[in-house]
Amino acid sequence: MVILSPSWISVLLICVIIGAFVFAYIKKLMATYTIVLINFIVFIVSLFFRQEVIGELGFRPIYLSADFFPQLYTAFTSMFLHGDFFHILMNMLIFFFIGLSFEQRIGRNKFFIIYFITGICGTVTYSLLNLGSTTVLIGASGAVFGILGAYASAFPRDEVVMPIPLPIMIFTRMKVVTAAVMFAAVETVYFMFFVEDNVAHIAHLGGLVSGIILAVVLIRNKTKPLEYHGKQGKDKADFDVLRTLAATDEQKRMLKTIEKETVPEVRRVWFDHFLETVRCPNCGKSLSCNFKGKIWCKNCGFNMKY
Repeated sequence: MVILSPSWISVLLICVIIGAFVFAYIKKLMATYTIVLINFIVFIVSLFFRQEVIGELGFRPIYLSADFFPQLYTAFTSMFLHGDFFHILMNMLIFFFIGLSFEQRIGRNKFFIIYFITGICGTVTYSLLNLGSTTVLIGASGAVFGILGAYASAFPRDEVVMPIPLPIMIFTRMKVVTAAVMFAAVETVYFMFFVEDNVAHIAHLGGLVSGIILAVVLIRNKTKPLEYHGKQGKDKADFDVLRTLAATDEQKRMLKTIEKETVPEVRRVWFDHFLETVRCPNCGKSLSCNFKGKIWCKNCGFNMKY
């Protein structure tokens, strides 16, 4: 088997992926949003350059051999490739709903670590059972299952919105541990009965198990979910007061989103993000918040209650 050097489009996509993560890290953007956006960008580009992108950036189990050592980077790039629209839609929907809440729990840095390591572990799990195979592995499923496993291990009682693909898409709330057990059971059945559907089910299980292990190692201080207590009670705030801080159209849209959002975990993420972006109306510096109804500026002493 001859492995060619990456084409210009593959090199460009690698630069886009790395550049997007660097930009997100500098700007302190949420990892969940960044990963979803990159996946869709890569997917759109791959529609026009499918042969080059899938063939050159997808991972093959044979790459674990010494002869193909230079191709190991594809264990990373393959996580951003998807076969069709349904493939990426399901992966990103599930990831979005569990990722937002979980990232808010553990922070961006640990979230990135768990996502990438479990994604690679899923790929390696399949490859070790299929050494020498030239089958191309693509998809974020291993990483998505890794995030699900880590979340269920660390905070099993948390509830998340989970899309269930039946004849029609159904969205239902369930405990994250229930979702993990349900998906693990389905993947185990597929793997044990050797169902041929062009899906690497063992990679999903590899990601899930590695996520559980990483959660035990990385998430030792399991705190309660972020809660804010405004003047109107738990998870409520005086939006007339907060609107005085919204200086940009984006910040105003965030407040409208917070007001309308009915899922507590998602609403809290948006609230936290809003407070990260607003600035002191007196001196323009960043503001501090104790999420118990008080916002203040350490630089000039400005303070307010919401």
